[in-house]
Amino acid sequence: MPRVAAIDCGTNSIRLLIADVDTQAGTLADVVRVMTVVRLGQGVDRTGQFAPEALERTLAATDDYAAQCREHGVEAIRFVATSATRDASNRDEFIEGVRERLGVAPEVISGDEEARLSFRGALSALDASRPGPYLVVDLGGGSTELVLGQREPDAAHSMDVGCVRMTERHLHEDPPTVEQIERARADVHAALDQAAAQVPLGQARTLVGLAGSITTVTAKALDLPRYDRDAINGAELDIDDAAQACIELLDASREERAAMPFMHPGRVDVIGAGALVWREVMERVRAEVAAAGGSLGTAVTSEHDILDGIAFSAAERL
Repeated sequence: MPRVAAIDCGTNSIRLLIADVDTQAGTLADVVRVMTVVRLGQGVDRTGQFAPEALERTLAATDDYAAQCREHGVEAIRFVATSATRDASNRDEFIEGVRERLGVAPEVISGDEEARLSFRGALSALDASRPGPYLVVDLGGGSTELVLGQREPDAAHSMDVGCVRMTERHLHEDPPTVEQIERARADVHAALDQAAAQVPLGQARTLVGLAGSITTVTAKALDLPRYDRDAINGAELDIDDAAQACIELLDASREERAAMPFMHPGRVDVIGAGALVWREVMERVRAEVAAAGGSLGTAVTSEHDILDGIAFSAAERL
């Protein structure tokens, strides 16, 4: 089994997965899986470019990941950059900085490619007894991908809403005001209208949520005494329970969020927006399924996501 490194650089965090991949069986074994909050997308929605301090934080994390790749003897590295990098006018500076440190250039992928990789990663570890079609929702810092399919994506759409983008655009007070929340909700509703024109949400039989905002909402709903990846992965929540956890996170002050034992410090200021987006998505999908004559009462959380999809793709390139 080849040992590969997958790096996912998003708007809020950069993550590394070093894994031994069995491409025949479609499985992988973690060697290293780490996440660093670098907030690369700081201000990008407003300025259209990376802030110098955000680049510095991200490249420092890349230095650390390069050292871990050398230590563990990886055979191939795939570095994928997503929403913030697509939007930044000075992305060449970032791309060259990564190339110097890792020997590979980051691939600035499209929203469609991001959706495909997320779908593959999520399904690689999903309980096979769950019925399809699956609607996979990858809620990031700058964008949210919705992907519908059985074993492969049949339809996908990338929305320009995410926890960092919505926080910077709307949720400025601590806690946010009713007016700010309503403006953010209107933004998400408009994005979901566009998504529904591309992705038949009503066909979903299993709703799967990925990435840090959704896993944190799940930790809140489960009332975990600490962040527990094993407890979160595969958790199936009643949508009403998950929505209530979203409301509580959105309404909490930053001080109250910081005191929650499962909360990563780098998510304290943006988790309210992430929770808002996830609640709106869940409610919209449930309504679309009901309108199509079906029923959807729960959402499944997965700790396997685009990072796993990147690792599989890196192994297949060897």
